[in-house]
Formats: sequence, C-alpha cells, structure tokens
Amino acid sequence: MTDEITTRHAEKMRKIKAARDKMMGTKTQEKGLIMVHTGAGKGKSSSGFGMVMRCISHGMPVAVVQFIKGNWETGEKSFLRDRFPDEVRFFVSGEGFTWETQDRERDIAAAQNGWRIAQEQILDPDIRFVLLDEINIALRYDYLDIDEVVDFLLTEKPAMTHVCLTGRNARPELIEAADLVTEMTLLKHPFKAGIKAQQGVEF
Repeated sequence: MTDEITTRHAEKMRKIKAARDKMMGTKTQEKGLIMVHTGAGKGKSSSGFGMVMRCISHGMPVAVVQFIKGNWETGEKSFLRDRFPDEVRFFVSGEGFTWETQDRERDIAAAQNGWRIAQEQILDPDIRFVLLDEINIALRYDYLDIDEVVDFLLTEKPAMTHVCLTGRNARPELIEAADLVTEMTLLKHPFKAGIKAQQGVEF
C-alpha cells in the first residue's frame, strides 16, 4: 500500500511540475513593479522591509522614505541606518501620527517634502527599489495629490525600478495603477485585548 501511495504521489507531482514548467515558460517579461500593501491587518510595512532585506542580499541599492511615523525609533530604521548605510538610504519625512501633531499644514508640508525626496530617489539610476512607507495615509488625508503620484509612477518611474507603497486605505486610483496589490486582513489583534505595541513585533 505504501509503495502504491508513493508511486501515485510521484506521478501527481510529475504532472504538476510539467504544468508549472509550461506556465513558467510563458512568463518572460521583466519590469520594475508598482506594489501596494494595504488593509487593516498587520504586516504592510513588515513585508515592505522584508523586500528591502532581499534587495540588500541581491546587491540592489534601496531607498526608504517613511511618511507619518516621524522620529519614532523603529527597529528597522535603527538596523538599516546602523548596519547598511551604504546599501540603504533612509529618509523620515513625517512628524508623527496626525493625531499627535494636530497641525494639518505641518502634516501636509512634511508629506510633500517626503514626496519630493521619493521622486528624487525613484529617478536616481543607482536605486533599484524604493519603499514609500505609510504613503497611503498621506494620500488618504489628501496631503498629496493622488493623480500626481499615480501619473509620476506610471510615466516617470524608470522601467526597472521597483516601488512599494504601504499603508491602510489605499486609494482606488493607486490600486488600479499597481502591478501587485496585497490586502492584509485583520482577523485578530492583541491591541483589542488591551496589549500595547510590542517591541520587535510592531516597531
């Protein structure tokens, strides 16, 4: 019986491999992707920074522009600035969450400065991957013009440069323009049980 199961399994895997090889043979294009990580669940920035790690490993220069978060000392910021200063350019444009600054004009100015930096990094031929962390929040509050951002990504982004945009409530225009969109779904979160953000997990 065991030999029969093993044989059936091997045959099934051979068929799957043949189908996969045929499908992969049709995937021949390469391009710099526009990627959006959104949704109420945790993991949007974490996934973006995971790709930063991959790029470092592949020798691909990276730029990170953080919107909204301000001078909050996150683990990823300390890690990348301290250990990979030559591989990653790290910019912080926000002054903190909007309910902390309580100054819309300052928030708008900070977001627009971040977008100016982001454009410079995206256009830099030395940079291969740009993470725009929490830019979706700035777009949601109309600190940035969604049409301007989408038009730039579609018409001015170099062909082989990857850009990842994170944050809740991604605008429909951005979702439409993106090559890859992932929505993180919230099923359960410790915050609702009274547990504060945990170091190493949240920041």
